[in-house]
Amino acid sequence: MLQDEIRAAVEKRRTFAIISHPDAGKTTLTEKLLLYSGMLQTAGMVKGRKGRKAAASDWMAMEQERGISITSSAMQFTYKDTIINVLDTPGHEDFSEDTYRTLTAADCAIMVIDASKGVEKQTLKLFEVCRFRKIPVLTFINKMDMPGRDPLDLMNEVESVLQIHSFAMNWPIGTGKDFQGVVDRLTNEAILFAKTSVGGAQKAEITRLPMHSKEVQERIATLQHQNLPGELDLLEGAGNAFSREEFLQGKVTPVFFASALTNFGVEPFFDAFIHLAPCPHARMANKLDGTEVTIDPVTTPFSGYVFKLQANMDKRHRDSMAFIRICSGRFEKDLVVKNHRLKKEIRLSRPHKMVAGERTTLDYAYPGDIIGVINPSLFVIGDTISVTGGFNFKPLPQFQPEIFAKIYPKDVGKRKAFDKGCLQLIDEGAIQMLLPYERSGEPIFAAVGRLQFEVMQYRLQDEYGAETVLSLLPYTCSAWISGDAKTFNPPTGATIVQDRQGRPMALFNSEWEKQYSLKLNPHHQLVDVLV
Repeated sequence: MLQDEIRAAVEKRRTFAIISHPDAGKTTLTEKLLLYSGMLQTAGMVKGRKGRKAAASDWMAMEQERGISITSSAMQFTYKDTIINVLDTPGHEDFSEDTYRTLTAADCAIMVIDASKGVEKQTLKLFEVCRFRKIPVLTFINKMDMPGRDPLDLMNEVESVLQIHSFAMNWPIGTGKDFQGVVDRLTNEAILFAKTSVGGAQKAEITRLPMHSKEVQERIATLQHQNLPGELDLLEGAGNAFSREEFLQGKVTPVFFASALTNFGVEPFFDAFIHLAPCPHARMANKLDGTEVTIDPVTTPFSGYVFKLQANMDKRHRDSMAFIRICSGRFEKDLVVKNHRLKKEIRLSRPHKMVAGERTTLDYAYPGDIIGVINPSLFVIGDTISVTGGFNFKPLPQFQPEIFAKIYPKDVGKRKAFDKGCLQLIDEGAIQMLLPYERSGEPIFAAVGRLQFEVMQYRLQDEYGAETVLSLLPYTCSAWISGDAKTFNPPTGATIVQDRQGRPMALFNSEWEKQYSLKLNPHHQLVDVLV
């Protein structure tokens, strides 16, 4: 039966996002998952050093040049009979809106923490999004091969800052240059590692031994790590208990210590992950009458939603790819679906699965999978598609921009290419285009962070051949206006605009001016996030 086929496919799938502060090592961890799954023979470095290949998940040219993740990437592959759908997200806060949208497509998250820095600002923000969406989180404390903070201090910080119970699934044997293994607390085994290559390009060699064995005791003594037995006793006596049910409810995060660079601890982490992480589950949607309905992944016919658009993944065709999270049913090539927003039927004739920028045509896909379809201006971010219609998945968040600018092409002859590039990049959701309210005029481009404008200018030149001039505007914050915009009385320095959907917004020179406008307009409200 078809439902039995779908149920078996769902149980094999793990769809997750990797989140962190910049430079904590999440893209390196993604790369090592590809290495251990057999998708790569040699792992690349995130920073494109001379003679070393760039990370596979960073497919955009600017990412490979700068060594940062700029856009979310989706990849699917098999790891030990489990189908993995991994969403590698940008860590830089300027791209947080892309990350927030991507998290809606994940069933769980891996939170990567730098052992020398602990919980950082962006980590906290992204964790709060996971908490809000009730996404269970596994914690990967990275860079244990480098000088770092005390493991117990890191555990305490995770609990105190994130306000969640933590449970150490393993414990480091040595730290810094003496990091040689971990203790598996569930089996009471020492997992010892040995380097097999420079820079973690190959899998690490693993030896498992009982903790009480002579070799392990000698290794601990050699490391002068006599505190290890006491730390393990402390964890047993004073630490939290662990249950998978509480993890899935977001009440406890399992913690793993490792080094993604050297591969020490990577394979044990992945092995634990595929058993701990949830498979795709039911999602809530809104029916047309406003009531909620449960979309079961197995029994509900095909449905999904667009959480991301990406232009020019294939420069030869200048196309736009719509990333769709499948929520229920089986997807088949050439399936005819309803676009709920457009109220029209669309044939999905060229579906792809992806490993970074590489595409492979697929015939079938199941709940939890991320598929890419060529977008001939038929999809926008947040679109619900299904074979039945009658409902919409929860809307994706849209955040108030904080940086504003006018952008022009240097060469007037490039105006057509400039306009086309701007429209495609705006469709992706990172940049907003604002127009004067109730009058004509030049558009204002808006973004959550300054780096987004750098990416916009780079891509307009790299992908469309349009070199640009950017002129920053004095506004520092904004908000959507709730109420009749025609009666809104802005402060002297503020201005009223409208977004692409015609919704009125106010742009302010300062947070003080924004708050002052509320006193001037007691019958209006200002909205920072649209959900």
